[in-house]
Amino acid sequence: MSASTQQSFTSVLSVNPYKETYFSGISSFISKTSSPEYAKEQFVISYLNTKDFINAQIEISKNIPDEDLYDAINSKAYDELALDQAIEYKIQYIETFNVLDEENRHFHVFIVDPLDITNTFLHPVEKIKYIDVITPAPLLIKSIYAKEIIESNGVHCFIYIQENDAFITIYEEKEFVYTKSIKFSFLDMHERFCELYGERVDYDDFLNFFSKENLRDSNSDYKQFFIRLYKELFANINDILTYAKRAFEIEKFEHVYIGTQLQTVTKLHEMLEVELNIKSSEFDFDYGFETNEQYVDQLHILMHLYTTLPKDEKYDCNFTLYKRPPKFIKRESGKLIILTFASFALAFAYPITYWILTYAQELQEDLLKQEYKEVHISKITREATIKNRITDKEKAITLLEEEKKDYVEKKNTLIKIHEVKVDYPMKAKLLATFTKDLNRFHVNVQSLNYSQLGNDKILSLDLVADKDRKITKLVEYLTATHEGKFNFDLEEIKFDKETNKYFSELKVKIL
Repeated sequence: MSASTQQSFTSVLSVNPYKETYFSGISSFISKTSSPEYAKEQFVISYLNTKDFINAQIEISKNIPDEDLYDAINSKAYDELALDQAIEYKIQYIETFNVLDEENRHFHVFIVDPLDITNTFLHPVEKIKYIDVITPAPLLIKSIYAKEIIESNGVHCFIYIQENDAFITIYEEKEFVYTKSIKFSFLDMHERFCELYGERVDYDDFLNFFSKENLRDSNSDYKQFFIRLYKELFANINDILTYAKRAFEIEKFEHVYIGTQLQTVTKLHEMLEVELNIKSSEFDFDYGFETNEQYVDQLHILMHLYTTLPKDEKYDCNFTLYKRPPKFIKRESGKLIILTFASFALAFAYPITYWILTYAQELQEDLLKQEYKEVHISKITREATIKNRITDKEKAITLLEEEKKDYVEKKNTLIKIHEVKVDYPMKAKLLATFTKDLNRFHVNVQSLNYSQLGNDKILSLDLVADKDRKITKLVEYLTATHEGKFNFDLEEIKFDKETNKYFSELKVKIL
């Protein structure tokens, strides 16, 4: 809702008076309501179908002052359009700007018989009492441009099909240019379809096929007649666009949007694009509203979008006959009552003021006392809670330290078990591997040592033999036999004269 609307209203109710459907909107959420009621804080908006008003263009001399503008437009409309002088039509207008005409002002004029408004809104007004805005349906499309939902300029055509009306509206450079009602409403198309089909078809069956059957994939008997019906629709649209090009000096149409009051499976815009050779899309935009309905009549959404716009960004063309009464302070009776109360208020101002101040002081004191009691209780409760939490924390820390100590002990035990299960059998296995080879070459082992440096596992053997050749042959044999498994390192062989023996250290690196 606009800033001005938000000051007085908290919700919006959109009304389709022809089908008596209602959608309520709060913020950006819209939902259907079946039992609308009058609410003081509710802004109500509705629209008139294109076939229910007369639309024309009128030129008025720039010499006519603004205060006489409505009378001049009213008089010229009756004269140029040959309106019935016995009927007091409601006339609204919007101004368009023609830079080529320096002498006249140009206006789009919308003319409605008040009796048509009364008959159309008879039932809705019984439920909701007031309607703040009733605007021609084609002017609601201005909201799409104001919200920049369609950002591109150029000439756009909008086609919308409803149960009891269908209209074509043209906008150029984001401004209204032309609108026309066409005889292709659901009711009109149903009658024409029955003529083409050659027998009476139930209206509900017609709507069911129209909305739920994909014409491209259907094998129904209705298919060929719907194709003929659509071709007539597109031909009628083409005739109107051809007229508009000539009448309004339009070079080309940039885009055509087509939609219906019911959601359809058949892609009408794709068929239209093929027939007219104009880029086409569905008349269904991302308006930024949330709804729990699967599909919402686009005019309902446009009405809600209209209420979000500032006054200078929308067309002010209001046909409502059901305005709210003036505010209480603007009525004569309201002014008198307010003056009377003001006089009494001045007479009793001093004693009442003194009594109010005394009462307020006592009330403030009682409130402070009550607040102190609540704060004191809260303080004591929180201190007790904090003390309990500190005690629990200390217990938890003590328990944690015990768990850490127990963890370290278990870890050391597991390491020792690993050494016993892995290292000892490994050493024994290595000794068993080399024992036969040592015996083969009559070499003895004086001592051995197993060590691990990083990832290197090394077994050191102190060898003893009565001949140095036995040691060298042993090493040669081991190197050839265990190639790729071990790496043998023998630096020197020493001779001991006392024992008449040869000694050497053989290092075996496990690969």
